[in-house]
Amino acid sequence: MRSRVAVKKRRDFDPNAFLATIGEGRKFVLFPKHQRIFAQGDTANAVFHIRTGKVRLTVVSHDGKEATIGILGDGEFFGEGALAGQALRMGSATAMTDCAVLRIDKKAMIEALHRKHELADLFVAYLLARNIRYEEDLVDQLFNSSEKRLARILLLLAHFGKEGTPETLVPRISQETLAEMVGTTRSRVSFFMNRFRKLGFIHYNGGLQVHSSLLNVVLHD
Repeated sequence: MRSRVAVKKRRDFDPNAFLATIGEGRKFVLFPKHQRIFAQGDTANAVFHIRTGKVRLTVVSHDGKEATIGILGDGEFFGEGALAGQALRMGSATAMTDCAVLRIDKKAMIEALHRKHELADLFVAYLLARNIRYEEDLVDQLFNSSEKRLARILLLLAHFGKEGTPETLVPRISQETLAEMVGTTRSRVSFFMNRFRKLGFIHYNGGLQVHSSLLNVVLHD
């Protein structure tokens, strides 16, 4: 009888509900736009899950040069290096918009991953998808022109290729930030953005709208 109850409890576990509620070692934190969530060099003692908003991940070199390594949105994790023995943060995380974030203590996350296979499956699937994205970014950086890299970043930020309807880019991302992500200069980004706008691939209407026709830039040899 006890084993049946235990099996039922395991089946009833919903990882999305776990990530949407507070509990032991879990709490919601609100970060206003531009507020730092954690800084490079801080103690790595928690994992974060974005409920709403966008978060920018950056890293600063020894000579003070900052690079954007990712922009994350609803439903994505960050700070997961804490689970892999990372004692200090290797980069910084900053709210690009007003954000609602679930902060999960390192100990609570490790225990939940060990006990709840559904959560572990969801988390591993996310990490694998992130790893694939990083590999694609590396290939993009090595072999594609800066114009193609910019087009790909805009499409990714607009969620093309993901389930649901592509969205307006919110917040407006500065050309300096786009230049960091592309690996080129702000003037080149400005040139390409103006070109994309004239060709009808993007337009500005209370925010940056990206059209599926921008795929032509990525696919064209």
